[in-house]
Amino acid sequence: METQKFAIESAQSNIDWVGRKVTGAHNGTISIKEGTLTLNDGQLAGGEFTIDTTSIVILDVTDPATNAQFAGHLASADFFASEQYPEAKFVITSAEASDENTYRINGNLTIKGITHPVAFTAAVNKGNGTVSASGKVVVDRTLYDMKFRSGNFFKDLGDTLIYNNFDLNVSITAKAA
Repeated sequence: METQKFAIESAQSNIDWVGRKVTGAHNGTISIKEGTLTLNDGQLAGGEFTIDTTSIVILDVTDPATNAQFAGHLASADFFASEQYPEAKFVITSAEASDENTYRINGNLTIKGITHPVAFTAAVNKGNGTVSASGKVVVDRTLYDMKFRSGNFFKDLGDTLIYNNFDLNVSITAKAA
């Protein structure tokens, strides 16, 4: 069995996030700090990556003061507690090919020091010493002690309710190590 390791290229990899509330949604980006992907005989077999929670950017709020206030709130203990937990981590526990370029990925996501399993479908392409992978991970924020304005924990929120699930659209490019 031939095992190949690929180092994630941080500058060519990113996460687009979307959080929803009753009155709409917010979106932005968050950086992937580092990581690796492992292929066995040309098939994705494992990997992990570190997310820089201090790099959260909000793209849909254009007023600088409002954007800064919102970013500060996302960095606070209500959400990511970025000062205490500057990194989140995803580790692949299994990758099963459903066809040549599609995999069912199972893994452990750690945010704020709390780890839970997640599963998602990813498109994986290989060639010329690189591997690219992309997929959408749906995360229940309440599992990671992010309960702010969650209907599971607070009553009568009306139009201030924030939905529990948020999306992480992950896009990774890795080069042969």
